Amino acid sequence: MEKNKWPPGDLVIWIFIMAELLTFGVFFSVYAFTRANHVELFNTYQLTLDRNAALINTLALITSSYFVVRAVSAIRKDNSKRCFHWLLGALFMGVVFLAVKSMEYNHHFSHGVNLNTNTFYMFYLSLTVFHFLHVILGMIILSAVALKARAGGYSAQEHTGVETGASYWHMVDLVWMVLFPLVYVMR
Repeated sequence: MEKNKWPPGDLVIWIFIMAELLTFGVFFSVYAFTRANHVELFNTYQLTLDRNAALINTLALITSSYFVVRAVSAIRKDNSKRCFHWLLGALFMGVVFLAVKSMEYNHHFSHGVNLNTNTFYMFYLSLTVFHFLHVILGMIILSAVALKARAGGYSAQEHTGVETGASYWHMVDLVWMVLFPLVYVMR
């Protein structure tokens, strides 16, 4: 069996993840700075967001990350079939996230909200759409990994692709764990 390496997955994905985290970090910092200078505006419009939908999405992403952890564990035990099934579960939770977020966007767009509505909505839409796109990319990556796992393309000896996909998916989850309280909860 392959010795667990650090970091898990391909080193290139970690360079990409660090660049993405830096980008989101700058975005979050600018949001926090702007919010500090427009507290009343941000507090008022934050109340128009659906915290229940955001909580459902938080639970969906946490659950999906758990499923990805189980997929990595399964392939480390040389069980491609279980790895595939856990990845399908993660993908399903990704679909839940995208569906709930799409309903949220539909609600706002149907009420005329857009990037030009005000500073709060400009940040809300920019941050969440940017994250939404990362969820889609993560699902494409996990789909490719799942298909290869289904075809028996990974083993206990060689599963770098599974760990690479898992690392990216966990980054997407981590970003939401910061975005959720920052945009929906903190007042």
